Order: sequence, then structure tokens, then C-alpha cells
Amino acid sequence: MLPDFQLLQRNYLLRISQAMSSQLDLRALLKIIMENAVELLAGQAGLIVLRQQNGKLSPAVSIGLPREAVPHFSPLWDDVPPDSDGIPDISRRLVLAARAARIPLRQVVALPLNAEGQNRGYIFIFRARGAASFTESDSETLRTFANHAAIAVHNAYLYRQVLSERERLNAIIENSGDGVMMINPFRIIKSWNSTLAKLTGISAEEAIGQPCYAVLNLKTKQGVSVCHTQCPILHPPASGQLYAEGFFERKDGVKIAFADKYSPLHDEDGHASQYIANMRDVTRQREADDLKETLLAVISHELKTPVSIIKGYAGTLAREDAHWDTQTLREGLSVIEEEADKLNALITNFLEASRLQTGNLKLHMTEVYLPEMAERAVNTLRATTDRHTFSLEFPDDFPTIHGDYERLSQVLTNLISNAIKYSPKGGKIRVGGETTPTSVRLFVADEGIGIPAAEQELIFERFHRVDNGLTRQAPGTGLGLFLVKAVTQAHGGSVWVESTLGAGSTFWVELPK
Repeated sequence: MLPDFQLLQRNYLLRISQAMSSQLDLRALLKIIMENAVELLAGQAGLIVLRQQNGKLSPAVSIGLPREAVPHFSPLWDDVPPDSDGIPDISRRLVLAARAARIPLRQVVALPLNAEGQNRGYIFIFRARGAASFTESDSETLRTFANHAAIAVHNAYLYRQVLSERERLNAIIENSGDGVMMINPFRIIKSWNSTLAKLTGISAEEAIGQPCYAVLNLKTKQGVSVCHTQCPILHPPASGQLYAEGFFERKDGVKIAFADKYSPLHDEDGHASQYIANMRDVTRQREADDLKETLLAVISHELKTPVSIIKGYAGTLAREDAHWDTQTLREGLSVIEEEADKLNALITNFLEASRLQTGNLKLHMTEVYLPEMAERAVNTLRATTDRHTFSLEFPDDFPTIHGDYERLSQVLTNLISNAIKYSPKGGKIRVGGETTPTSVRLFVADEGIGIPAAEQELIFERFHRVDNGLTRQAPGTGLGLFLVKAVTQAHGGSVWVESTLGAGSTFWVELPK
């Protein structure tokens, strides 16, 4: 039967071990260890030093020592190597430390905190002058206690490391420039970062816990659900690349093209326990691809027609077996010249669009009187139609402005040409202006087919044309309004349209005085 003091000591160690085993927060754990170790050995003070990542020991927690005095005890551990099982000359070291700290400590017992073959630090228990000396039994008690404490500290280190890695991963995911979500094998969303929330307009609270195909249902251009028919998690490709791409429409009607790459995380049995989905916004790239396709289509369609006409007329007029009269030759050559002018205009527009895209638009600024410019443009284009009437509506005191005459003339010509083109049944075309305290405004109004509200912001983009039968019947490259907007903005102005389907459109250009 164990003596009473050994039984009490064993029960005391058991309670301490249980307390330490249930505590994974390192600072709180060290406090428990320190308080109980000092009480267990009837000490007056205690100190724990832990080994840092650089291998050096530094104080972590103390009891019974003034905070400002702790650094003076560094001689106890300064030159102790990581593989040491004890501290040589511990009593002499204590004398130096106590003298420097001016604290009357006489006895010290120290044992390493070793676990899994690693030295995590040391635990020191001090007694003051006049107290009984530490015995071999005290050292053995502390050794048993230190073994339990070392395991608890090691577990706390591992727990802190796991938390640190989790926090680091969360920080990386949360601050990623791409949208990131984590899903389980059943495709239930487990995390949803702020970038993805901004891109989709869906908050993390709305997304987490929901199936990803219900929250972010990507679709092809044809409207087929990628998540249901091409999900790489359900249908892994032979290449092993878990990749999907599709379009998502937000609540505000904006469409985003997402490239979705999945990275599986496996458990110890090799099964995918969850997937990290990296959602990259590739809208601009897809728009660029669409622009390339549109450009090729425009070139093949718009350039092919005048080239075919020129070739046809030139071939006909060059026939050796035909003898054309002067009138027929003149008409044929006139058609060739007209089609060549169209080709020249198309090529000019393409070149202008290219210059604008690269930021090489240069303005040659002069004094410009817009009413006179508008009158010239109307008189030039009046000859191209017999279905329209024109009116000029400028106030008598309309001011001159500082601008590039040729570029602004191009703006007016494009707007009036569009008014003619998109009012095929004829009607009145009004060209005029008004002034504000800081700007002048031009307008070109027609009584044509109008523009749907959803398209009114898009018509100023490159190659964009309203997708309906009436506009498709009118030839064009979709560059005219893009040039209008670019030239206007280069002058520090703005352009917009007011339109009603079936009732006509009014284009406004505002320029600074």
C-alpha cells in the first residue's frame, strides 16, 4: 500500500494531467502547468521557457517573478543546446540570475519538456532563501509532471500549427483574386470567399450549405446546364483534369463567364473528402474571343459584297466580245468607284478602331462651329436618300468650341448615317444643339425602328449590333457608334441615346465649352 503522501501526489498528478489533456490553447495550458508545478513542489516561483523556430529558448510564462525581472534569468538557459537533457551548473547559474534580478532565490530544480524526440523547452521551480532544499523525490515528482506537461505542450503545439495552417489557408482563400468555394463529394458548399460573393452577388450566408448547382448553375451559350450535364466531379474526364466552363447570370442581369477548376483533397483512404473549386472570371477573354469571331464574320460579310460587285463589274466591262457604249461604261465605272469608296470606309473604320484600342488617337484642336459642320454633313448625306427630310435646330447664339474638326465631323456623319439607315420607312431627321453653363450638346433624332432598353448601353461597344431582323437587314460593321463614343470621350465629353421601340431614337453628344 502506497504511503499517504505518495497517494496524494499520484492523485494530484492525475488531476493535473486531466486538466492539461483537456486544454489545447497553449497560453492557458502553460499557465495551468506553471501554477500546479509550483504548488506541487511547494515552490515560491516558477518559469517555463519554450524553444522558438530559430532554436533559441525564450520565456513563455512565469509565476512569483516580477515581469521586469524575468530577462535577468536568461543565464539559466542561454547556452543550453537543443539536445541537452539537463542544464549543467544550474545552482551557479541561479546565483548569477538571482543576483542580477535582486530576488532572494536559493534553490532551483529544472527539467526538460521533451516529447516525440523533440525538446520543447524547460520548466524551472524556485525556492527562496530559508526554504527547504529540493530533494531527489522532488526532482522525480517534477520529472513525472514534466513528462505529462511535455506531451500536453506538444499536442498544443500541433493544435496551434493546425489552427495556424487553417487560418493561413482561410486568409489565402479569402484574399484570392479568384472566386473560391469548397464543396463536399455531394457538391454541398462548405465555404465561399468574398471574391466569389462580389462576382456573383451571392453572400456566403446564402451559399454555404446549399448545393453548388442550385447556387451557381453554370450554363453553355445554348443554355444547357454545365453542372448537370458536364460536371467533372460526376463525370471525370480521361485526362484527369477536373475543369468546367460556363456562363452565370446574376440577379442584375449581368452575365459572367467562369472557368472552374476543381482540386480534390483526399482522406487517409485515398477518397476525395472535399474539393476546392477555383472560379476564375474569364468574361473578358471570352468577349475577346467573340470579338475575333465577330471581326472575321464582319470582314467576310461586309468586305465580300463590295469586292464581289467590283470584280463582277470589272470583269463584265473587260469582256473582249462586248462593245459597251459610253453611258454603260460610265455607269459601270461609277458602281466600281462607289463600291471602292465603301471598301475604303470599311478599312478606315477598322484602322480607326485599332488605333483607339491601342490608345493612339491623336486630336488636332482648332476652333469649331458645330452648326456649320452639321449643315455640311446634312447637305452631303441628303443626296443618299429620297425618303427622309432634314431640319437643323441650333440656337442663334450657339458658341464655338475647341475640338478636332475632322473627328467631330466623323461623329456627326456617323450619327446622321445611322439615322438614315435605321429609319427605312423614311421620316424626319432632326439635327440640332443646345447649351448648358459648362457644355454644348448635339442631338440627332430620327423616327426609325428604335433600340430596346437592354441594348442601349451595349450599342457603343465594338462590333455590337442590335440583334433583330430589321437591323440585320441594314449593312454595317458595328464600329460606327464605337468610334463616336471614343472620339467624344477623347474630347472630354459623353454620349448617350434615348429611344423607344418603333418610335425612333435620339443620340446625344455632350462636349465641354
